[in-house]
Amino acid sequence: MLRLILPFLTLLLACITLQSPAQAGLLDGLTAKSFKAKIGTVEALAASGDPRVVAPLTAMLEGRLHIRKSDGILVIIEKRDGKKFFSDALSGEDLGVAKSRSSRKIRVNNRLRGVLRSALGSLTLFSTDPTQRLKAARAIFKTAGKDILPTLTKAYLGEADEYVREALARTIAATQLRHGSDGEKIAASKTLTDFSDREVRDLLAKVSLTATGDLAKAISIAAASIDQRLAFFGILQNLFQGVSLGSVLLLAAIGLAITFGVMGVINMAHGEMVMLGAYTTHVVQVIVLQYYPDAVSASLLLSIPVAFLVAGLFGVFLERSVIRYLYGRPLETLLATWGLSLMLQQFVRSIFGPTNREVIAPSWMSGSIEITGGLVLTNNRICIIIFAVAVFLALTLLIRYTDFGLRMRAVTQNRSMANSVGIRSNWIDAMTFGLGSGVAGLAGVALSQIDNVSPNLGQSYIIDSFLVVVFGGVGNLWGTLVGALSLGVANKFLEPYAGAVLAKILILVLVILFIQKRPRGLFALKGRAVEN
Repeated sequence: MLRLILPFLTLLLACITLQSPAQAGLLDGLTAKSFKAKIGTVEALAASGDPRVVAPLTAMLEGRLHIRKSDGILVIIEKRDGKKFFSDALSGEDLGVAKSRSSRKIRVNNRLRGVLRSALGSLTLFSTDPTQRLKAARAIFKTAGKDILPTLTKAYLGEADEYVREALARTIAATQLRHGSDGEKIAASKTLTDFSDREVRDLLAKVSLTATGDLAKAISIAAASIDQRLAFFGILQNLFQGVSLGSVLLLAAIGLAITFGVMGVINMAHGEMVMLGAYTTHVVQVIVLQYYPDAVSASLLLSIPVAFLVAGLFGVFLERSVIRYLYGRPLETLLATWGLSLMLQQFVRSIFGPTNREVIAPSWMSGSIEITGGLVLTNNRICIIIFAVAVFLALTLLIRYTDFGLRMRAVTQNRSMANSVGIRSNWIDAMTFGLGSGVAGLAGVALSQIDNVSPNLGQSYIIDSFLVVVFGGVGNLWGTLVGALSLGVANKFLEPYAGAVLAKILILVLVILFIQKRPRGLFALKGRAVEN
């Protein structure tokens, strides 16, 4: 009888030991049906300080922690090359390809997610990576309990990094404000006065609902101080957003200012040149991904000259084939270029389809710079501002200090006189239209990072571009710069009060009223042809 039972006992023991000894005892509670039991296990794991549990708790928070049905082992699911793989939850050992329906996900709820974030924060407070410590200190700001205060204090006293130490001080003060005595809460509210961000302001508002006496007074003083600084940071944030919008308008309008000022052509197809630049960026990125996938971050830089050439050559082709026959007839030019814009949109739809196309942002354009809790500057907007300034300076130098620029200015000021001294105005017209279209292509490269790349991309900016050109002064680059920045900043300051649509209407009305007083815009070009 014993001989018959012994093999079964051996097999049963082998199945039990398939769960690694460390995993069998350490993570058992994570598989419980009760969320309360899971929360208790997570809190116990956090208190253990074992760095091995960071991976399974992170996977649990992200919905990647599973139980393998065949043997009950806790595994983490990872995606690689379009396939799913299992790895041991504690050791990280590769367990092979994950078959469909071979595992069951560990369920979590909102309360458990909060506990997981707090646990992960406390476990990574002592990481060797300061970025991880900073992330941990911020993660447990909202969920830190009284029992974690000794751990936070220990981390604070041993912290050498200035930014991490500041984040720890903020979290400690927030924890004391929630769970401390009245004296500790008053001291914590005074400490939190130095942190001007909305999370701190929301916490003070929540605690003030039950505060009385000296505590209520201290919280009121702290909240008033933070509100004042947040209002100032809000102005700076709107100013940054306005300058970034102005930079986008500048890129979209500066090419139109050149063609409109020199040639007097109302080019309704200018927005489609912007669209061509955006699609060129997409095509370049697709080619780079196919043949040089490691250089995808550099594809955006490669797109800049390519988009300029594609849009510029297309502009020269349009000028030579259609527009040159319509000079002096503004209404016919407007109708012809509007028809061309519809044709270009349909042309792009036929090739790429009507859906949006993806353009991957390079790593150096992702993320943001946090000046303070109330002022965050996104990297892509900063790059667009720098790019717009660079394009503007390059055009200014080209027009002012090159032979082509001199001839273009001569044609702008007095076309007949320029013709009489031997300047080929028809050649200047073609090159100018190509230059303006090429700059519109550069605008498309920038807009591909902040807007949808679609056949209708250019239509979103053509009206604003004309507003900028007319408001700043036809053909004047400095007027275009001032006009773009003015309209961008005014729009961002009006939006919080009037809404996006009404803000645009108000801007349009203000520009119309301004043009009634100054028909030539802010900076009117001077010349015999203009004065006549």
